[in-house]
Amino acid sequence: MSANQETTRVTVAYGDGIGPEIMKATLSILEAAGARLEYDVITIGEQMYTSGHTSGISPEAWNVLRRNPVFLKAPITTPQGGGYKSLNVTIRKTMGLFANVRPTRAYTPFVHSNFPEMDVVVVRENEEDLYAGIEHQQTPEVVQCLKLISRPGSEKIIRYAFEYAKANGRKKVTCMSKDNIMKHTDGLFHKIFNETSKEYPEIEAEHYIVDIGSARIADNPERFDVIVTLNLYGDIISDITAEIAGSVGLGGSSNIGETLAMFEAIHGSAPDIAGKGIANPSGLINGACMMLTHVGQADVAETIQNALLKTLEDGIHTGDLASDEYTKQRVNTREFAEAIIERFGQKPERLNAVSLNRDAKPIQVKASPTPLVKKELVGSDVFIDWVGENRNPDVLGDNLSEIAQRSQMKLKMITNRGVKVYPNGMPETFCTDHWRCRFIHADGSSVVSYEQLTSLLNDLIVADFNFIKTENLYLMDGERAYSLAQGE
Repeated sequence: MSANQETTRVTVAYGDGIGPEIMKATLSILEAAGARLEYDVITIGEQMYTSGHTSGISPEAWNVLRRNPVFLKAPITTPQGGGYKSLNVTIRKTMGLFANVRPTRAYTPFVHSNFPEMDVVVVRENEEDLYAGIEHQQTPEVVQCLKLISRPGSEKIIRYAFEYAKANGRKKVTCMSKDNIMKHTDGLFHKIFNETSKEYPEIEAEHYIVDIGSARIADNPERFDVIVTLNLYGDIISDITAEIAGSVGLGGSSNIGETLAMFEAIHGSAPDIAGKGIANPSGLINGACMMLTHVGQADVAETIQNALLKTLEDGIHTGDLASDEYTKQRVNTREFAEAIIERFGQKPERLNAVSLNRDAKPIQVKASPTPLVKKELVGSDVFIDWVGENRNPDVLGDNLSEIAQRSQMKLKMITNRGVKVYPNGMPETFCTDHWRCRFIHADGSSVVSYEQLTSLLNDLIVADFNFIKTENLYLMDGERAYSLAQGE
């Protein structure tokens, strides 16, 4: 019997492409296994985009999602062109699904992988980073994308990773970031990881710079257990782990928030094979099993996953997994689901059987209150679109230095694409039309007033300089809270 005897109401979306086929197969398995679930079906994705809902979802569907605590979603298609936003990203961010969890294990020898002992969980931050999608074209030559990292967002995902490891008997959590370059954004994430890890002395904690960390994953994934990282890196790393495990088609994932959890396969809608009945439903099945565990029906999830493993062991494979050596029967989507159902109660003999914690509860985490800091304005970076005088930074710098004096300000430096070009820049440095001009108080140390900055910007307008934006420079509790330029 399930630990949870209550029926859970689940929102279901059949999706696009192969989505309806693999969802039908998955639901048939859940029903046969005795999962205590009731369903509310919504339509999202391509059909909604093309019918005028630019977000890919209707207001009525949003209401269903908000009412039910769990969402089982098949892959969807975002139409090409037209500026359509990814509905997956929209749902994750709108509903506060801050944690993307992707377990990946090897199924060797029945699914080829060079790493037979691989069993890795990637816990990816889901709401912030470059995936905030805040982009601007600032000059004819330069566009920008803002990387946003918050203390609460970082703490929640890092704490979730440690709580996940604790709840699932995992021994190590590895943080991956690029804080040797992005010292403030990735640096904050690494700092919070170090702080949080001290609360879990029973779990080993380590950190890798993401480039060498990704290389180590590709070379020896068996050394990793739980990996926690930022949004973009997590997207890349989780695909790496799925690929080297043997098949992206086997992977399921969860997206966890405080009030809603969404479960899905990690692969896309594969429209090229839609309607042929040959799709592998294993990814969505594994996602559904994560859902069952989340709602307190771990025993049902364990039954299904062990039957899935036994099916693979018995050589019953969909076409994407077929091999001359291990495939005994090549089946379609429906037949694969039926084979799993026939093996309920059986366990694999060569693959490691699944054993889940029947008493596990959904992981709940809260970010700590952010402490108050003393915040002092000490300058501003003013970004300017300028191509005059053959893009000579000395000409620009001399003109801006003269203008700054009127507001009791001083031009400290100019950079182009992050490299200092004034004063004393190198003539070999290639310059675009996008210039960062750093202004500080004239005496070099005093706090700057907002009136001074306003006066400076007005003087730049009068002098016909096209400023794009400003980024203020602060000290936080006396520490510099902005980056230095390359060469500053």
